[in-house]
Amino acid sequence: MPKRLRLTRRPNIAMSEDGYRKLRALAVEAGLDDGEFLSFLFENWGSVINEEKLVARLRLFNAELEDRKS
Repeated sequence: MPKRLRLTRRPNIAMSEDGYRKLRALAVEAGLDDGEFLSFLFENWGSVINEEKLVARLRLFNAELEDRKS
């Protein structure tokens, strides 16, 4: 029998509007709610990301972060 999904953690997070819209769209596409989708994403992190692209995108995001806060 599959393990029951229990969403026991409810972190208070801040997200950009673009990030939140993308989260909502991906969750709807997957047939999940936001919390279920985030749980899926982090539980399966290693198999759903490309590490090289992630590192490159994080560098770019960090370089632009101060300008985006203004």
